[in-house]
Amino acid sequence: MRFAVSLLAIIAIASIIGTVLKQNEPYNNYLNQFGQFWFPLFEIFGLYSVYGSGWFLLLLAFLVISTSACLIRQTPGILREMRGFREHAQEISLRQFGLHIELDYRGTREALTPVLAAYLREHGYRFRSNLRSGATLFAAKSGSWHRTGYWLAHGAIVTICLGGLADGNLPLKLRLLLGDKVVTQGNQAISAIPESARLGPDNPSFRGNLFIPEGQSQSLAVLNVRDGILLQELPFAVSLKRFVIDHYATGAPKRFASEILLTDRATGQSFERVVEVNHPVTYRGITLYQASFDDGGTRLNLVVQPLGKMTDTPRGAADTLVGVVGESGRHGDYTIEFTGFRALNVEPLDSEPTQTKPLRERFAERFAGSGRNADQRRMANVGPSFSYKLRDTSGQAKEFNNYMFPVSIQGRWWLLTGVRENPNEPFRYLRLPLDADGRIDTFVAMRTRLLDPGQHRSIAQTFARRSLPSGTTSETVQTRLADTAQRTLQLFAEQGFDSVGRFIEANVPSAEREQAAEVFVKLLEGCAWQALIDAHAALGRPAPTTEADTAAFLRATLTAMSDSLHYPAPFWLQLSGYDEVKASVLQATRSPGMTPVFLGCALLTVGVLIMLYGRERRLFLLVQDGGKLLVAMSAHRKSLALAAEFREHSQGIARLANSGFDGSGPTRAADV
Repeated sequence: MRFAVSLLAIIAIASIIGTVLKQNEPYNNYLNQFGQFWFPLFEIFGLYSVYGSGWFLLLLAFLVISTSACLIRQTPGILREMRGFREHAQEISLRQFGLHIELDYRGTREALTPVLAAYLREHGYRFRSNLRSGATLFAAKSGSWHRTGYWLAHGAIVTICLGGLADGNLPLKLRLLLGDKVVTQGNQAISAIPESARLGPDNPSFRGNLFIPEGQSQSLAVLNVRDGILLQELPFAVSLKRFVIDHYATGAPKRFASEILLTDRATGQSFERVVEVNHPVTYRGITLYQASFDDGGTRLNLVVQPLGKMTDTPRGAADTLVGVVGESGRHGDYTIEFTGFRALNVEPLDSEPTQTKPLRERFAERFAGSGRNADQRRMANVGPSFSYKLRDTSGQAKEFNNYMFPVSIQGRWWLLTGVRENPNEPFRYLRLPLDADGRIDTFVAMRTRLLDPGQHRSIAQTFARRSLPSGTTSETVQTRLADTAQRTLQLFAEQGFDSVGRFIEANVPSAEREQAAEVFVKLLEGCAWQALIDAHAALGRPAPTTEADTAAFLRATLTAMSDSLHYPAPFWLQLSGYDEVKASVLQATRSPGMTPVFLGCALLTVGVLIMLYGRERRLFLLVQDGGKLLVAMSAHRKSLALAAEFREHSQGIARLANSGFDGSGPTRAADV
């Protein structure tokens, strides 16, 4: 018993782990989630596939053997107890019962025995009587059926464990062990996967995923096995006609369903079905569950905008690029891996445009579920976004997430481009300001001029002439101002405000640094104003006006330019259009152990209820010559209810014993 309970405890803990930790995922997912230290440790214990691990199946097998042996050993004794009445019990043993009492009775033993027999029948007791020298013993019992709970509960454990073993892929594990099947890598075309990594439709137990874009079909499920995959052939093909998804107001998915067409590969018959969460479809013994959804290869129309230092960024008009989610492309020396697309992004934005909370903090705070958050922030759909990885020649990659439409922050409109170096980190967003016409062209044109070393002298001289017109100051002062402005632009073009700040700290006394910083800012704003004039002229727009909004745009532009110099890529991709293709991820499962497990759970519930609430009671009445009546009672477990029942029987039998009948009176206890 102790061994079986220990096994049950270990299996329960393992089942909790298998429920909390998502099972049979690609190993890269676990490596990113747990890191280099915990990943191999969890792999050793088989926590990534708990229900199919060798030690878990071994525990189930031991529990089946242990519980079965217990049933086989205990069943004969239980049957004897259920059939037996113990009518040969001795007086001395009855007096050892915790519940017993000796009564006096009037009349003869022969007259009392039929009345006691009637009493036992009326109270639901089955009994046997044993006539012995000078005494009659009634051995009665009730509730012996509760022992069936023992069989049901223990048999249920065996049934559940057998179901777990049936779903443990033991035949597949044996084939892998013998080398009949070999796990292959997942990053290859299906046509290139060898026959040794393919399983036929007769595989008795499996659990795999089908990735099906809209308008396409699939008849092969992917089984994640250790650090690779196997392909499971299905006896039918699944075509995705349409994928439907509804959202909460927060943008979280509320309902998603797949409208599919099943085509039997043997008969050619087809029929339509709808698969959604909690509403699976079963055909040919295989159940299809709605697992998740993904992008099915959305076509992205992109504009490549330069964003690195001018020495690293090719000049000229912005290039265009077409990408497909799930595929790769190239631009210059970089490989672009398009990883995802979202047509809907509902983000928490400040309710008042004057709030100054950093955008990256705002985007790091997400709504959970479909409720509203405590500070009642405004939720807004900021439009489509797409993600991609940019991989350099050394193989190092960084992940980017860009939004298609601008977002209103602090009364201005910005385009957002996020970057992170680790999948476990949140995105850090760079804000790029839009001009009064809602376009990015002005920022790009100004950035090209202010960060181009070849244009610094021209901008500085024009700024100096405008600030110090001829005749008001000498040529020397104007030249010095132009030189200072040019040096400021050179510093700013290196690392933005950081390089300007380091220059001030290194060359200006601490008491004068604040004043010097104000001078440098004014020089930068003056040069930025000149760059704005030149940009308007180059774009064929009228000259800018000296309004407060223009000054705010200049400051936002300088801040974005400074931040862009720390952007870890020489360009950013602006989404100009897309053709969305949705995809459904279905889980295909053949589970022969599901029915035994469900049956075992039902039997276990019934068995436990019977054992908890069913009570076996044994009542012994020893009628002796000489007017003595011994009443004793026992049960498989003591309780207050048993003591109360014994008191009721003792009082009822005492009334019968003292009724004074002589054999000619009533023969039923009810008549007395």
